[in-house]
Amino acid sequence: MRTTARKTTVTIAATALLGGWGALSGGSAEASSPAPVARLGAGSQPSSCRPANHLAKITSAPASSGHRHYRVSLTAAAGYEPCVLAGSPTDVTFHRHGSPIGVTAGADGPQHTPVTFAPGHPVHFDIQVPNDAVGAFADEADFTLRTPDGMIPGESAAYGTLSVGADTAVGPVQPGA
Repeated sequence: MRTTARKTTVTIAATALLGGWGALSGGSAEASSPAPVARLGAGSQPSSCRPANHLAKITSAPASSGHRHYRVSLTAAAGYEPCVLAGSPTDVTFHRHGSPIGVTAGADGPQHTPVTFAPGHPVHFDIQVPNDAVGAFADEADFTLRTPDGMIPGESAAYGTLSVGADTAVGPVQPGA
């Protein structure tokens, strides 16, 4: 109750101040106060696809014939706008304790299927490593997400333990965690 009274007092004081400013500037309070308020709420929220607006983690996934798999799951926090991704992330590099390990990954699978990513609608992609590849341990994968029309600016990072090697491939983004 005390917070409500304080907010009301601050709102009344701000309205009085803006009204006084409008009168001093020769305009009316009604003409000067709505414009700043309209600008504050205008526009959409930032995209879930921007690297700063999502989290990514790496976990082990079930192996297939001749390959070990890791799942990279992306989740967006509440308050971000949905976006559409397509295909495998590009520029995938792996690191151990912050240092690159010299293994890169190619794309695998269909590259044009659109997938919606949003708060409450996580996505994932698969990292596939041949069993016979000499493994290098990593704890981070950096990558650039793709849209149906291009790239998302910036580099995303996922964290978790994995072992990668020659002929490592990254599958396309798919719905679900």
